[in-house]
Order: sequence, then C-alpha cells, then structure tokens
Amino acid sequence: MEVTLQQPIFEFIGGLGLFLFAITYLGEGLQKSTGERLRKIIDTFTSNPIIGVFAGMISTILVQSSSGMIIIVLGLVSARFMTLRQSIGVIMGSNIGTTLTAFIIGINFSTYFLPILAIGSMLIVFFNSKKVHYIGQVIFGFGALFLGLELMGDGMEKIVSLNVFQDFILSMGNNPFFGVSMGTIFTAVVQKSSASIGVLQELYKQDSISLTAALPALFGANIGTTITVVLASLSASVLAKRAALTHVLLNVSGTLVFLAFLPVFTALMSFIQAYFHLNGAITIAVAHAFFNIVNTLLWLPFVGVLVYLVTKALPERNAFLTQDYGYLDRQFIEQAPTVALTQLKKEIIEMSHLSLKSFTEAHSYLGTRDRMHAQEVANVMENLEEKERKIKAYFLLLSENALSTLESEAYFRLQEEVHYLKRIGAHCENITEFVDYQLANKVLFTNDASFDLEEMFQSTFKALSGMIKALENNNIKSARSVLEMEDQIDRMERVLRKKHILRLNKRECSGAAGILFVDIINNLERIGDYAEKLSQHILEQNNS
Repeated sequence: MEVTLQQPIFEFIGGLGLFLFAITYLGEGLQKSTGERLRKIIDTFTSNPIIGVFAGMISTILVQSSSGMIIIVLGLVSARFMTLRQSIGVIMGSNIGTTLTAFIIGINFSTYFLPILAIGSMLIVFFNSKKVHYIGQVIFGFGALFLGLELMGDGMEKIVSLNVFQDFILSMGNNPFFGVSMGTIFTAVVQKSSASIGVLQELYKQDSISLTAALPALFGANIGTTITVVLASLSASVLAKRAALTHVLLNVSGTLVFLAFLPVFTALMSFIQAYFHLNGAITIAVAHAFFNIVNTLLWLPFVGVLVYLVTKALPERNAFLTQDYGYLDRQFIEQAPTVALTQLKKEIIEMSHLSLKSFTEAHSYLGTRDRMHAQEVANVMENLEEKERKIKAYFLLLSENALSTLESEAYFRLQEEVHYLKRIGAHCENITEFVDYQLANKVLFTNDASFDLEEMFQSTFKALSGMIKALENNNIKSARSVLEMEDQIDRMERVLRKKHILRLNKRECSGAAGILFVDIINNLERIGDYAEKLSQHILEQNNS
C-alpha cells in the first residue's frame, strides 16, 4: 500500500508546493509591475465603506492575496493612515477580490500551461527591461499555477479511491461543522485560501466530493485565511488588532449564516451549475464569490455596529495594546514596498515640520535672547535624530527586498531627503550657538545689520514653508517658487556679505560682529540650498 501510494502523495504535495509558489510569484510580479497603481488606489480610501470595498477588490487582485492585502490594511490602520471604519470596507472588498483566483483556476488552461511557462521564461531570461521581467514573472506564475493544479489533480485521483479517504469525505458531508474545521485547518497550515479552494475545485471536478461536503470546507477556508491576519496583528497596535478582529467576525458570522441555510445554498448552487452548464471548478468559484458578496452586502449597512463591537472588545485602556508604531510598520515591507515608501514619505513630511519649527525657534532666540528658544531647538534636534534613526532602520529592512525600478528610485530619493532635513536642523542648531557666543561675549550688531538679518530670515522662512507645501501636496508650483526664492537667498547672501564688509571698513561694527554676521547668513544660505534640493526632488518626481 505504501509503495503504491508514494507516487500520488508526492505528486499532490509537489503540486501543492508549486501552486503556492506560483500564487506568490505571480502576486509579486503583479505588485512590482503595478506598484504605483496600488499606491494610488490606497490613496483613494475615504470614509465611504462602499468605495473601500471596490478599492479592496482591486488592490487584492493586484497583490493576489487577501491575507496579504489585509495585513497591509493592518499597518495602515496602526499608522492612523486609515480609520477602522475605512478599513472594514477594504477588508470586505479584499474577501471578494480573492475570489478571482478561483475563477482563473476554474477556466481550463491546463492544455496551454507549457507554452505559457515558456513565454514567461523567455521574457525573464532574454530581456533586460525590469518591466518586461515583471510581466514575465506574472506569465510564468500563471503557467506554474496550472502545472501545480495538474500535479495535484493527478495525485488526488489515486488518493481519493482509498476507503479511508471516502470515509473522511462522507464525514464532511454528514457533519458540516467537521467540513468547516477541515477547511479552516488546511488553510491555516498552507496560509493560502486559494490553495484550499483549488484543492476543493479539483476534488469536485473529479466527482470525489459532493457539493454538500465541499461547501462547508469552502466556508472554513474563509475562516482559515483570517488566522494569518490574526498572527500578524499580535505584535501590532490595538488599532491593528481591531481591524484583524473585524476580519474574523466578518468571515465567522458569514459562515454561521450560510451553515444555517446550507440546504438552500446547496440547492441554489446545484441549480446554477445545471442551468449554466458549469464545470465543477467554476461551480466552486461561483459559490466562493456568492459567499463573500452576500456576506459583504449583509454587513455593509452595519459597519458602525462592527466598529462598536471591536472597539468594546479591545479597549485602548490596556497599556500593552496602545503601542504607537508611527507611520512605519514592518508589515508593509514584505506585503507592499510601494506602501512602505509612501509611509516613509509621511515620516519625512513630519521631519520637514520639525525642521521648520527648529528654524523659527532659532530665529526667535536671535530676536528675544530667551534661552527657552535655544532649548526648544535642542529638543527638536533630538526628535530629528530619533526619527532619522528609526527611518534608517526601516530603510535597512526595506533594502533586503527586491524593489522595482521606480521603487528603487524613490528609495534613494527619500534617503537623500532625510539627510537634507537633518542638515537643516543642524544649521539651525549652529545659529543658536552663534547667538550663545554673541550673548556670552556681548557682541552687538548695528541696526542695519539686524535689519539685513531679519530680511534674510524671512526669505529663508518662505523657502522652507514652500518646500513643506511642495512635499505635502506634491505641489509643482510651490517647488518652483522655492527654486526662485533660493536664487534670491543666494543673491541676498552675496549682497549682505559685501555690505557688512563696508561696515567693517567704516568701523561701524566690531570684527567679532562681522564674523558672527557672516556665519549666520552663511548658515541661512545653506538652509535655502537644502530647501531647493528637496523641492527639486518634487519636480524630478513629476517629470519622470
């Protein structure tokens, strides 16, 4: 018995492994080739759950993994980029979007998987373009998916003839809860509901399992996919845990409703199969889609109820649940590097606001001589350094993943932006040190010198404010105005330097005052340079 079963078992296990690889590989190719579109789709999330459903559907099709997409959602919720209410619509849409894979499996491409694999391989091997590589990866993954299904089917044909397997299938048909449990466990182990449903499609296509036994297992697969999400949320914030709990409630409640009406649902699917002459695999795909669409329609009017339930179940008063991860969540790195880069951009925008605060405090210190402002500059600098350390650690993790050409360009651009903002903070700190020296040595500026400094501070402030507006809104007009302002700051620095030399020659001010004045305007000019570099990035990004 062991000898005769070895080959089919190996075929099934090998086919399953190839299927899992193909789904992952195909999803990675789709994500890399459409990463920018994924970012734009996520940027469209609003408080309207219906829009969230459509966004979740499209995003899941691009990622080719409902659990992967929902893990991205956990990170967005944890980073407070998305509210819990917004996330519920996306989770619902993700459940619907994943059903596309079952329909693809249901269409019989098995005759053509070899030429599909050949085309994908040639695009990967013989072309240098990364975009072509990603398309080749999608095509190769598509072919490998059907090769895996073919191997699984060949192995199952012999395995299902065993009496022990027939008894097992009979138990699933007689006890729906047993079928749900089997579907849940299998999906939790392989961590891909698409694989569980693919197995069900093969079994039903071969008439090895009845529809009465297959449907509970299908419901269980929807529960099993939540386990991956729950595990991902364990180390996340309370907000992410609530989103994960929402996913569990949606799929478990849907299963209970459909189990209550299982005879009716089974009869409906049998009618649809017979009326439209569907094959077994497509019938399971239709049942999968029907389950998730109806479940979404049932819960959409009660999104507020879901928010209330999970908020009550996981209150924020527990300290260990309230950990704030900021915008940077490690879940994004593996699931969606494009989203990780978008979140990095948000941290950089926060750094830009800190740099502007440092500048205004340094300016106030020069005007008021109040040490409170100097201390605030030091505090802001500590915050900038802390953010820089956190961002650099995130960059390091992100660099371990394969990035597309556009993602790589964004990666290096953001690294430079972090450096520029840190340097702006350092120049502001320099200005406070010059004021410290001025106070300690009782150095005085003339009225003309003080007026000139104020004028340059105001121009530099406008450049920094314009830079932040350009970063926040991707505003080309603001970026161009910063470039013009920086030219003005450069001219102003040269003119003020000459004017101060004339004052020195006329002995209107001391040598110490002259050195301090030149040092301050030099630092202001450097701050303007960095504002220009950051704005230039916005223009380059929009021209690429």
